[in-house]
Amino acid sequence: MFDATGKSALAGAGILLAAALAVGCSGPQPTAAPASPASAARARWVDLPAGAEGDEVRLGKRIFDETPKYAAAFVGNKLSCNDCHIQSGTAAYAAPMIDMANIFPMYNKRAGRVISMQERFQECFVRSENGRPLPQDGAEMKALTAYVNWLSRGAQKGQAYGGRGFVKLPPGLTGGAAKGKALYAAQCAGCHGADGAGVPPVLPAVWGPDSYNDGAGMNNPPKMAAFLIHNMPQNHPGTLTPQDAIDVATFVHTMPRPKFNQAYKRY
Repeated sequence: MFDATGKSALAGAGILLAAALAVGCSGPQPTAAPASPASAARARWVDLPAGAEGDEVRLGKRIFDETPKYAAAFVGNKLSCNDCHIQSGTAAYAAPMIDMANIFPMYNKRAGRVISMQERFQECFVRSENGRPLPQDGAEMKALTAYVNWLSRGAQKGQAYGGRGFVKLPPGLTGGAAKGKALYAAQCAGCHGADGAGVPPVLPAVWGPDSYNDGAGMNNPPKMAAFLIHNMPQNHPGTLTPQDAIDVATFVHTMPRPKFNQAYKRY
């Protein structure tokens, strides 16, 4: 797939948050209903509005797709939003942004309180981007908000998007780092490197200084495995079992990465 600039989704995401990791992924396919044609149609780039409104939405998409380039002052690594929320936040079962504006404000378990969508953006910047929070009234925050609002247009409040979140894994899976290391070498290292450094901005780093920090959501093996099973490897999705996915995620979890800045623990 290609975005509005003609760049492939692989080049935009590679695929994190993240990181995301290119890992053989797979197993059982999603049991939830696929995204509806009406929801998918809302992501057509030819429908972007004209004028100042369209310019802000386009800036939001650029920030989303190439975060270190267009929000450099707030990013501490080489990851983009698009690395976890692939295809510019429109891919089902890759934590899509479609209809996201309609579920906020919402309770956030990690924060222990109800948060706004803008606070959720800030959380991603201080954790997955290993950076600092966007100012609430800054151009970057306004642009990202405009982009996600555009992806949410036409949705009905309280009606969930069909491809929300990640695929559910079987309960009780336990990962093995040694098995995951072998799987990573065979299925992931070709894109993300034996050193986990990837090839930013084409393919994201999955550990090391240019990856997400240890406070990010992807630094959680079950969550990463749920991402991997449906989305990785990018050229052969659906080729890992749930056990394979949790093994790879467990291995990646053992590797070094930046420490979360406790000054931002409210996010």
